[in-house]
Amino acid sequence: MQLRRRLPILSLLACLALSAAGVARGETLVIAADLWCPINCAADSPRPGIFVELARDIFAEAGIQVRYETRNWARVLQEVRRGDINAAIGAGYEDAPDFLFGATPVALSRNCLYTRRDSTWRYAGVTSLPAVRLGVINDYSYGEPINVYIAGPHTQRDRVQVAAGDNALDLNLTKLSHGRLDAVLENSWVVQSRLAELGRSGELREAGCREPNVPIYLAFSPARSDSARYVELFEQGLQRYRADGRLQALLGKYGVSER
Repeated sequence: MQLRRRLPILSLLACLALSAAGVARGETLVIAADLWCPINCAADSPRPGIFVELARDIFAEAGIQVRYETRNWARVLQEVRRGDINAAIGAGYEDAPDFLFGATPVALSRNCLYTRRDSTWRYAGVTSLPAVRLGVINDYSYGEPINVYIAGPHTQRDRVQVAAGDNALDLNLTKLSHGRLDAVLENSWVVQSRLAELGRSGELREAGCREPNVPIYLAFSPARSDSARYVELFEQGLQRYRADGRLQALLGKYGVSER
């Protein structure tokens, strides 16, 4: 993914004014995604996810409350695009190029192919994909040229199977374990976290990963006049958290790292 549109850096005085305005108005900012733990986890969990904790802490410094909600990814993109909610968690540029993005990603998404342990197939670029029945999730962007392959015509109807709804990842993992899929494409942090939660760590085999990794962001609505301000506040907070080690500590809390 390419870097997003860059917004001009505000002066320190302007930032203080923006923060004061947030306190005065008692603002609430709504962010959402489908469950993609550890990036974003159950809303009622004491560990709601890396992006959720980061957003809450950064915006709290500006006196802005963050409300986190979950729904399926296609609906999240629609609601953010309309301006019904403020931002989508973990979006990449190819998910929604019309959204507003900060200058730097929160993290890089390492998308890997997972098979059952008895499989010998390995991912060797997009030309190797027709050999397997591939499970993906509706409206996810996996980067080019995989997106083109997923959207393209297939000689066998089951070559690409698209899961949707609130439990799309679990559906793909179940189909894989039951032999109805040969491979699932998903973020490596997410697969490891979900399998551990289900007590199934080590059940799957990593069969190769897409290169390069995909930058992911907190992406804001193009339909809301307050989005540019929120992008700037979050970008500056992210830079502070990365510089003083708080971001690394948060990632460590969830057992992951930026590399």
